[in-house]
Amino acid sequence: MLKELNVENYALIDKLNISFSEGMSIITGETGAGKSILLGALSLVLGGRADSNVLKNTERNCIVEGLFHIEGYGLESFLSKNDIDYEPDLIIRRTINPSGKSRAFVNDTPVNATMIKDISHRLLDIHSQHQNLLLSSSKFQLSVIDAVTAFGNLKNDYLKYFNTYKTEEKKLADLVARSSRAKADYDYIKFQFEQLQRANLKPDEQYDLEIEIQALSNVEEIKTGYEKLIAILANEETSLINMLKEAENILSRLSKVHPLSIELLGRVKNILIETKDIDEEANRINDSLEINPERLSTVETRLNTIYDLQQKHRVTTIRELLDLQENYGNSLIEIEDFDETIAKTQKAVTDNLDKIKELAKQISALRLKTIPSVEKYVSTLLKSVGMPNVVFKVELTYSENFTSDGADNITFLFSANRDMQPREISKVASGGEMSRLMLTLKSLLVKSINLPTIIFDEIDTGVSGEVADKMGNIIKELSKKTQVINITHLPQIAAKGNTHYLVYKEDTAKSTYTKVRKLDNDERIMEIAKMLSGSKITDAAIEYAKDLMNN
Repeated sequence: MLKELNVENYALIDKLNISFSEGMSIITGETGAGKSILLGALSLVLGGRADSNVLKNTERNCIVEGLFHIEGYGLESFLSKNDIDYEPDLIIRRTINPSGKSRAFVNDTPVNATMIKDISHRLLDIHSQHQNLLLSSSKFQLSVIDAVTAFGNLKNDYLKYFNTYKTEEKKLADLVARSSRAKADYDYIKFQFEQLQRANLKPDEQYDLEIEIQALSNVEEIKTGYEKLIAILANEETSLINMLKEAENILSRLSKVHPLSIELLGRVKNILIETKDIDEEANRINDSLEINPERLSTVETRLNTIYDLQQKHRVTTIRELLDLQENYGNSLIEIEDFDETIAKTQKAVTDNLDKIKELAKQISALRLKTIPSVEKYVSTLLKSVGMPNVVFKVELTYSENFTSDGADNITFLFSANRDMQPREISKVASGGEMSRLMLTLKSLLVKSINLPTIIFDEIDTGVSGEVADKMGNIIKELSKKTQVINITHLPQIAAKGNTHYLVYKEDTAKSTYTKVRKLDNDERIMEIAKMLSGSKITDAAIEYAKDLMNN
């Protein structure tokens, strides 16, 4: 249940603290006093949209905090799965800074808005006036039937197969489309693959071929250069090798009489060894060089093949060409395997469809079993609130247009008059009838689910007098099972509350503030009398208010 609501810097609220108790709490106030502001602040706790426009003081944070007592509502495992420590009292807090950025916390643990919604919707339901429009929604009507139907794990099993079915169905459609496109491109892909395959490309060959063609194209110039080098090194009497040998002989003789020459001798010997090695390598390279027009033509042809393929496929390396070849090869395998893959996926679609058909029929049977008790409960309660000739029927139609809820369409049929056939609610129900019907359905839901708190925002719209009194009795009865917070303009309903809060505006020289005050017994009498007679409270209104409160 909601124990406390703390609001700071929200709309016309500067700072507000309300403590709620069990049973039925009434909230009243003149139109425009700020009851909707209170609900707006509370909606933030439920994960509603945050906006910096709600800040009363644009230089301060807005803070809305709800304190809930959750013991006995089976939330331990849910909180544990979401890494939130369980305590009997749970605090949900939303903050909005002046820039409009919002933060959310559960027991001081930061969470996202989705998590806030998941938790708060297990704790509290707000019924506002516009929700009466939901009565015309087939999805809402279905949700009412499902809320009171004992499905066990059936709906979860159905949803599992349904989700798999939709996934496989999408996969099948994608495969068929891809197969169609791929088969149209098959000849093109095969040609590209085979052309690359025939080229028999090697990862590093381009570099080696480019070095080789450079040598083959300049072989005469290269041989002339090497012959000159060899002549300098060894082929003439004044060659570098002969001069180094002479230097070696000189230093060898000197080293015998001049020890400092030993180091120079070693260095010259090293140079001589290196020079002889260079001479041998130069001769080897020179001997290997030959003018070979045939080889030059072969290398040119090979490189042209590589360059043409690179230009065609807009790449610059053989590695990229090989990657393309692999991709084309994989595409061919995939195309050739499409029929088999499509057949397997089609079987998965069919198998899951068969399963959801079977489960949908079981779900439909349970709904049909539940409907008579819903019709009886709603009809009985509606008769108790001034609709003696009411007819309420639930029409179920089964079709194989499967959704996440099964294959059923639910339609609520309604008639308040003896001579009128029941028709769809939206076509025949008045505003007051819609209010009574919605209250009846909410009563049914509260009895069926373990919801700690429900808030009614003028669910009594369109009714008055004896009907209002009877609706108040229903709300009072609900409050024995769950905490009810009821915003109302009707004295007949306000008088039935266990506690009563007045929302009012207070003007100062600088600003206007919305405030809330818990009324004592005498103040309640005067407030209900005011609701009965207007701003001029009569003695008769006071006596009537006392009578209402004592009933």
